[in-house]
Amino acid sequence: MNSKTESDTKTSNMMDSQETLQTEENVTENVTPEVNETENQTIEVPQTQEEVVARVKELAEADAPAEKQELDALKQAFYKIHKANVAAARAQFIENGGEPEAFLPAPNVLEDEFKAAMNVIKQKRAELQAELDRQKEENLQKKQEILERIKTLSATPEEANQAYKEFKELQNQWKELTLVPAEKANELWKTYQLYVEQYYDQLKLNNEFREYDFKKNLEIKTRLCEAAEKLNEEADVISAFQQLQALHQEFKETGPVAKELREEIWARFKAASTAVNKRHQQYFEELKQKEEENLAHKTALCEKIEAIDLTAIKTAAAWESQTQQIIEMQKEWRTIGFAPQKMNVKIFERFRGACDRFFTEKASFFKRLKEEQAQNLAKKTELCEKAEALKDSTDWKATANKLMQIQKEWKTIGAVPKRHSESLWQRFIGACDYFFEQKGKNTASQRGEEKENLQKKEQVIDKLKALLESNEEENKQDAVRELMKEWNEIGFVPFKEKDKIYKAYHETVDQLFKALNMSAARRRLDNFKNNLKNDAKEGGQGLSRERERLVRAYESKRSEIKTYENNLGFLTCSSKKGSSLLNEMNKKMEKLKDELNLISEKIAAIDKEIKAAQAE
Repeated sequence: MNSKTESDTKTSNMMDSQETLQTEENVTENVTPEVNETENQTIEVPQTQEEVVARVKELAEADAPAEKQELDALKQAFYKIHKANVAAARAQFIENGGEPEAFLPAPNVLEDEFKAAMNVIKQKRAELQAELDRQKEENLQKKQEILERIKTLSATPEEANQAYKEFKELQNQWKELTLVPAEKANELWKTYQLYVEQYYDQLKLNNEFREYDFKKNLEIKTRLCEAAEKLNEEADVISAFQQLQALHQEFKETGPVAKELREEIWARFKAASTAVNKRHQQYFEELKQKEEENLAHKTALCEKIEAIDLTAIKTAAAWESQTQQIIEMQKEWRTIGFAPQKMNVKIFERFRGACDRFFTEKASFFKRLKEEQAQNLAKKTELCEKAEALKDSTDWKATANKLMQIQKEWKTIGAVPKRHSESLWQRFIGACDYFFEQKGKNTASQRGEEKENLQKKEQVIDKLKALLESNEEENKQDAVRELMKEWNEIGFVPFKEKDKIYKAYHETVDQLFKALNMSAARRRLDNFKNNLKNDAKEGGQGLSRERERLVRAYESKRSEIKTYENNLGFLTCSSKKGSSLLNEMNKKMEKLKDELNLISEKIAAIDKEIKAAQAE
């Protein structure tokens, strides 16, 4: 009998129908707009605050009491949606340029209706509970009176035999009084079992009644054993455990069996109960293990988001790319089940905090980006105004340079708000294009003039070449100068022909001047020789002095030529300026060489005259 009462203690609280076993809590977490925590639930929760309020009002008006599980789910849903709305409004406020600390959420007009309906339900439940507590106390009093009566009936065998009918009636009354205070239920049941067994032990005169009861009780308890054993095959562990509690209640309510069978029948029922309880315990151990795995998984996601270096994200594209990764992690979070109850809210708060940190920093970035784009808009608008002020100018070269400088400045300015980008660009490029179109039209009229100038300069070159081929020396130098003056008075030629025509002109002029210089040098040498003959008739002292002077001039020219040659070794023609200087130095050096040759011929002429004078 003691083993029976010890086991029954485990399930005695099931006598109170309002104190049902909680096998699993469905907890709905509060989330940001980016996250929703979803789990498998048996209650369908509305998706909007309006639907939640409508359902709560419906429950408040119903006669039947609302289930606590549904009320908890509705309350969690209402405030989850409320927090999501506040978070979305806050993000929008920051995106529009507001400071995070200045944000104030708008009043929730539905919250008062929600609270009022919940208060009605709460009051009804309180009244129902009060009535239930009163009924439990009344039942407790009645059961105690029944116990006292059974105790009296079991005092002597005579009273037990005479009051059998009353005893059966007392048992029926006991079964009808189901609800009693939970803290009294186990002790009450033990006392009842004790007095009932004592009564049957005293019941000796009417063995037929006693044996009949024992037989009926054995049939009932055997059926309960079979039902308990069958529960071990039940797929739904929670349902099996709950059904077992009902079987335990009925087993306790059933009277005793024959004394020799009591231990046996209880051992059988206890063995079946133990099997179901083990499966129930194993189920929750596995559930706990799964929750630990879920916690590890959720912790890894938190760490992954927390590890993101927000200072390294510099562009809008990078922020959007990272946002997609965050959203994918939030989707992954939704697929993970509950963490252990004591950590479930904490880990979600950590995850939500990491997400909030990311999206707050993202909002700050785009706020700064918006400010920069506004500044860029002002700068580019100013450049548009400058371009528009220049577009009608006819100072083609200077204005073109200014516009090209403005275009370079435009490229250094960052992006503007997308809604202004295209229109602003069209405004700017329109002003630039207008000027360059007008410049192009003006340039087209200049091209005909440039072609005429090209023909005129080609004619000048032809005249210079004719002078080069002419044998007449008189007035040739003056003619060259006149043609050079005519060349300089002719305007621009087509740009692509410029280098070619200038090269032909300078080559011809250089050839002319070289020829003119050689002719002049020849005349000077002839005059020098004639003068030498006159000096020779007057005496040799003058020739010697002239020879010494020429030798000194020769050495000076040769030294100057060597200096030029050394300087040429340090010059390159990698630039236009360098090439021009190199050509100029080459011309001077050629002139010096011509002068050196002339001096050399003069010295040779003097030596010839001196030799002739000595021969005489």
